[in-house]
Amino acid sequence: MRFLDLLLGAVAVSTALAAPAGNDATPTPTRTIKGKRASKFQFVGVNESGAEFGNKDLPGTLGKHYTWPVHSTIDTMVGKGFNTFRIPFMMERLIPDKLTGNINQAYAQGLQDIVNYVTSKGAYAIVDPHNFGRYYDKIITDVPGFKAWWTTTAKLFPTNNKVIWDTNNEYHDMDQTLVFNLNQAAIDGIRAAGATSQYILVEGNSWSGAWTWTSSGNGASLVNLKDPSDKIIYEMHQYLDSDGSGTSTACVSSTIGQERLRDATAWLKANGKKAILGETAGGANAQCISALTGMLSFMASNSDVWTGWLWWGGGPWWGDYIYGMEPPSSTAYSKVLPSLLPYI
Repeated sequence: MRFLDLLLGAVAVSTALAAPAGNDATPTPTRTIKGKRASKFQFVGVNESGAEFGNKDLPGTLGKHYTWPVHSTIDTMVGKGFNTFRIPFMMERLIPDKLTGNINQAYAQGLQDIVNYVTSKGAYAIVDPHNFGRYYDKIITDVPGFKAWWTTTAKLFPTNNKVIWDTNNEYHDMDQTLVFNLNQAAIDGIRAAGATSQYILVEGNSWSGAWTWTSSGNGASLVNLKDPSDKIIYEMHQYLDSDGSGTSTACVSSTIGQERLRDATAWLKANGKKAILGETAGGANAQCISALTGMLSFMASNSDVWTGWLWWGGGPWWGDYIYGMEPPSSTAYSKVLPSLLPYI
């Protein structure tokens, strides 16, 4: 999320005291949830924030600067029909000091615990280094080092087929060739770790926005990524406020969601690629709900290229966040989710 790097440190401090301590040959399956109509999406889920909070306080202290998602939340959301949970975390906390360094065992254990819990419920866990293409606030230019970081990380879950790898959250303001090279290095590093059967989500420059996918150069560049397992899925993000930043409860119009996905959808079809909407959200009001449901309906009509969607965001420390999707009473969980249930 675009504004997250500015927000997380403040959120963690202000809420910690109040918070509880690719292309696949197989067609996208149709799922039936609790008697509702069959969903056309393979992946439907929520971003479960917490471990990437306090990103200006590194390594940070568990329970003060950052936390992990709550098991009971996973249970509740699985009960609603969600089957995918993206777990943001910090690269520097998992492998401190240098990209080629060693695992921090305590932080790794936290990541393993939540990933293993999610997958034990039959759901997918997306492992998401939420770093915006940066390491200690500097653009990652060490491509071999990035591959090494990913080889080390992928060894945590090399055979769990419910694990999905996300190369990095929202590259932005970077050289386009570098973004390509980092994505390819991540793919190569993951496969080198023996993790050969899992999906890999690749993200683009310009905050990985769907509405700028072709105009930013992502389309022309990232179409050439190669995966020996042929399991790349392109992860795009799309918010519906005026600048697409996800910082407002106002949506541009009741049709803005599908409008902002049309160009990327055409690119996917033209190139035989698949995508997931890894982050989306809108305000708890009638216009945004219409924009969201219209967008999801459009995606369902194009489920040959759109594999699913994830809401931003859940997690125990969001408090009264405008897009909060944390049971039992956060804003989106109470006021938006009922309208989204047909698309789960």
